[in-house]
Amino acid sequence: MAKQNKAFKFRLLPNKEQSALLAKRFGCVRFIYNKMLAERKETYEKFKDDKELLKKQKFPTPAKYKSEFPFLKEVDSLALANAQMNLQTAYKNFFEGNADFPKI
Repeated sequence: MAKQNKAFKFRLLPNKEQSALLAKRFGCVRFIYNKMLAERKETYEKFKDDKELLKKQKFPTPAKYKSEFPFLKEVDSLALANAQMNLQTAYKNFFEGNADFPKI
């Protein structure tokens, strides 16, 4: 007997309030990703020649930006943490040679 895969499609139909919440969340995630990427780009340019020192650099978490940008407190912290994880994965792929440098 052959193995059969099934797929399901789901469509979201949010109301106006939910649409606004989703837009705010996606905007904040994009904002955090770009801010963190900008900081990492500066660090990369500074330590480009010394790969070991570059790998040892500690980068801030999204919580650092919440005091500077209060609108980030209104969205789910896990969404912001996922932006950080996605950026870390992009950098890992770049250093392993599997992808280009992350873009804004």
